[in-house]
Amino acid sequence: MKMKPLGRSGLTVSEFCLGTMTFGVQTPEKDAHAQIARALDAGINFIDTAEMYPVNPVKPETVGLTEEIIGNWFASTGRRSDVILATKHSGEGQNFVREGAPITSKTIRATLEGSLKRLKTDYVDLYQFHWPNRGSYMFRKNWRYDPSGQNRDDVVSDMEDCIGALQREVERGTIRHFGMSNEDVWGTMTWNAIAERMGGPRIQTLQNEYSLLCRLADTDLAELCLNEDIGLLPFSPLGCGYLTGKYQGGKVPEGSRMTLSPEMGGRKGDRVLDAVDAYLGVARDFGLDPTQMALAWSARRPFVASSIFGATTLAQLDHILGAADVELSPELLEALDTAHKAHPMPY
Repeated sequence: MKMKPLGRSGLTVSEFCLGTMTFGVQTPEKDAHAQIARALDAGINFIDTAEMYPVNPVKPETVGLTEEIIGNWFASTGRRSDVILATKHSGEGQNFVREGAPITSKTIRATLEGSLKRLKTDYVDLYQFHWPNRGSYMFRKNWRYDPSGQNRDDVVSDMEDCIGALQREVERGTIRHFGMSNEDVWGTMTWNAIAERMGGPRIQTLQNEYSLLCRLADTDLAELCLNEDIGLLPFSPLGCGYLTGKYQGGKVPEGSRMTLSPEMGGRKGDRVLDAVDAYLGVARDFGLDPTQMALAWSARRPFVASSIFGATTLAQLDHILGAADVELSPELLEALDTAHKAHPMPY
C-alpha cells in the first residue's frame, strides 16, 4: 500500500481511504466492523466519515449513526491509534442537521463534541467543513452556481469567525488539522490567508468529487494543491458506481445506490453511460478490471493525497483493494485522456 503526506500536517496516509457513508443503511454494523478490520489489514490507515452519515437518503433518525458504528469499533478493539480519522461538520441547508443552520463559531464546538462522543475518541485527526456556507460548484451545481451575489466582507468575516473557533479546538486538543470539502480555489486561498494572518489552522486537504467522469479538479485546483501542499481527497472516484460498469444496459442491481437514489444525485443520463462505455473499453484493451483501474487512476494523480472509496459489502471491499497493485502505464494514461476528451463532464 503506497503512503502519501497529508498536506503539511506531518501525517502520512494510505493512498486509499475507507469511506463510510453506507455504514448503518446499506452496510449493517457487523459488516462495517469487518470492513474496517479488513481495510487496516490491507494497509489502509485512513477512515473518512461525517456527522450526517449515513446517506442515500439522509434521515433524521439515522444522522450520526455511522460515527456511532465507527466509535463502537474503536471501543471494542482499542485500535483508535491505528487510524487517521476524518469527519465533517455539515453546512447550511441540511435540514436534518441543526435545522439547516450554517457553520459558525457557535456551532463548531457543540458539533465537534457530538462527533467525539459518537466516535468514542478524544480527538479527530482531520476536521472538515462539509461545504462552504456561501455555496459550492460541487454536487452538479457547476452548471448554475453564481457567486456574483456574494458580499466579500461578510464571507471573509464568517471565515475569520470559524478559524478562530477552530484554533480554540486545536488548543484544546480536540482536532489536529483542518480541511474543507466541496471548496474552490478562491475559497481555499482565502481560508489559508486568514489562517496565516490569525495564526489558525490552515487547510491541509480538499475533499471534492473527482473521478474519470468528473475532472473539474484538473484545472486550476490541481495547480493550487501542488503549489500550496494541499492534498486532494477525491470522493466518488468510481463515479457513484458507474465506472464499475454495473449500470450499463439499464441494469439496476439489487441493493445498489440507484435503488435508493434513482437519479444518482443528478448524475443519471445517457451521456454518462456512453462515457462509461469508453472507459470500460480502455480497461478491456489493457487487460484491467475497470473498478480497480478507475480507483488507481484517481489515487495516483500528482495532487491527490488519498482517494476515498466506499464498499457496501466485504466482497466489494476485497475487489476494490486490488487497485493497490494496478500499474498505470503512460499508454494507459493516454488512452484514458483520449476517452475524457471525447466524453467531458457527462453529468
